Formats: sequence, structure tokens, C-alpha cells
Amino acid sequence: MTMTEKTILKGLTLNELESWIAEIGEKPFRARQIYQWMYKKNVRSFDEMLNLSKGLREKLVDTASLSLLGIHEKVESHLDNSIKYLFRLNDGQAVEAVYMEEGKRITVCLSMMGGCPIACPCCATGVMGFKRHLSSGEIIDQLLLIQNDLDAKATNIVFMGMGEPFLNYENVIKAASLLNSELGPEIAARRITISTAGIAPEIRRFAEEGHRYKLAVSLNGTTDTQRDEMVPINRKYPLRDLLAAIQYYTKLSRRQITFEYILIDGFNDSEQDAKRLIGLLAQVPCKINVIPYNENEFLPYKSPSEQNLNNFLKHLYRAPFVVTVRRSKGQDIAAACGQLYIRDHNVA
Repeated sequence: MTMTEKTILKGLTLNELESWIAEIGEKPFRARQIYQWMYKKNVRSFDEMLNLSKGLREKLVDTASLSLLGIHEKVESHLDNSIKYLFRLNDGQAVEAVYMEEGKRITVCLSMMGGCPIACPCCATGVMGFKRHLSSGEIIDQLLLIQNDLDAKATNIVFMGMGEPFLNYENVIKAASLLNSELGPEIAARRITISTAGIAPEIRRFAEEGHRYKLAVSLNGTTDTQRDEMVPINRKYPLRDLLAAIQYYTKLSRRQITFEYILIDGFNDSEQDAKRLIGLLAQVPCKINVIPYNENEFLPYKSPSEQNLNNFLKHLYRAPFVVTVRRSKGQDIAAACGQLYIRDHNVA
């Protein structure tokens, strides 16, 4: 069996691993052992799976592969405890992920794609264009490598890195399930957040499938005109369709939704925007994270002044939903919301 024919185990569910183990003539309980070594103990080679016989380990080396990513570079912020990782994928593509600390809370922001096809003009990732989807194994391997490197266990996961999660729906949901697994990283579903720019059909699907992960929607505008410019997928799924899908989700799941509202100077930070926001979402069980725009070298948009931010918040004070300001970490290392971009031409 050649290297290219080896079965990639990273990303397989326990049932899938049991089926494969049976195919190579091994007993089913071996799948459970391998699963735990991969996802809970974070080992990077079969030689480290010490409760497997030497013969089985040798068979695994010949027939299977574990590693999907390698750390190409890590950059630490001087402003906070965040770290940006640049990973090289086996085919030469690259993605970034971000590690963030806040008290006892450790959050890892994972990427789902190389680049992004949505091409939001306020996001540096969109400037890259779309390279390809990541497999569930490549998604989860970002976390496993970071945890190995730092000897730290994440408490929270956000699918808010490179790419649109709901355009890689099956792999993202599968990765979330692996992260949530009791035999794996065992991250509680309520601590896993999946963000979307507004893919209405997949929001409905997410509701119908009964997933317990948190759902966040990048709103970034209060009219179709604004969203058409800032979130181009709105031209396919305008606000009317998006809000209908969200109402369907909140009713079916009985969960509130989080809206991310990137505040851009002179674009969506007026008193009228604040009032429209209240009118738009007054009947939706939700909370809103207002995120001052993170500037980057590729795009002309500016972050609002503190005065404009405070004025915007002042007009939201009567909103029937919770409003918080989320200041992105890692701004000095281009790791903040909307700043991820493969700048190292040696890997992409």
C-alpha cells in the first residue's frame, strides 16, 4: 500500500473507525483505544499508542496516517495572551487559527477553509479568494496541535476563523461532534459556537437536526443595501429570508441566537442604524456583540472612534436584548476578527 493509499484516521468518528478496524482484521475495541489516543491524548504517531501491540502499531504505520497539519509559524501578541498559528496542510495550502486567554477561559478560533468564497469587503480572508474546504480532520487537528504545543486544554471553541462554516456544513458539524465527544476533547456543546454570514437554508437545517452548539450570525448592517455591500451573500439570502430562518431556529431550538455586528466608521454606526437594529431584532430571542472594526492593510474601512462607539451604544440602551462590546484580541499580530490572511507566501 503506497503512502497516497493510506487511510487518514484523523477526522473519523468512532463508528467509522470501528468499521475500518474490522476491515484490517482487528478487534472492535482497538478502535476505541485509537480514538482516545488521537482525540483525547493528542498523540501524533502510532508509536505513542502504548496499549496497542507492537504488531498492530506496525500495521497502522503501513496502512494509516495521523498527521494532517504542521505548525509553520506561531506569533504571540504583545497586547494580550493571544497566539496566532499558521498551519501548513499536506497539499501545501495553509490556514490560521488563534488561541486566546481570558481568565480561566481558553478559546481557540478554528478555520474551516483555505480563504473564503463569501468575499466580505471588510474581511481580509475574503481578499485571499477561496482555496478549498478543510476536512473534519484538518479542522480538529488545528485544536489538537495547539493544545499539544501549549500543554493547555481549550474550554471554548469558535468556528469563526477562515471561511464560512455553513458552506462546509458536513465537515464543520462532524468536527464539532468530535470536539464534543466524551472519548475525545470533551468540550461541552454550549461552549462550541458556529458562526455564519447568513446561509439561510443551513440555519434551518441546523435547527432541524437539533444541534446543541451555539449559533452566531454576522449581521453587520440593518438594511439590505448595507448587507449587500458588506456581506455579499445577502444578495442570495436577503434580510427577510435570513430573519425568517433565524425565527425558525429560535422557535424550534428554544435557544437564543448571537448576532455579531461589526461597527464600521461612517457605514453602520449612526443613530438611525441603532434604531433600525432595535426594530429589526426586537422580536428575536438574541444578544448582540458589537465589535469595533479591526483595520488591516488590504481594506479601506476604519474603526469607529470611542465617541462614535459610545454614541451608538447609547441609542441601544432601550433594546429588549443584551448588548455587549467585544474587543478582539491579537490586533497587533493580525489575529483579530476579520484580519486572518496568509501573508507568508512560502506556504500558500
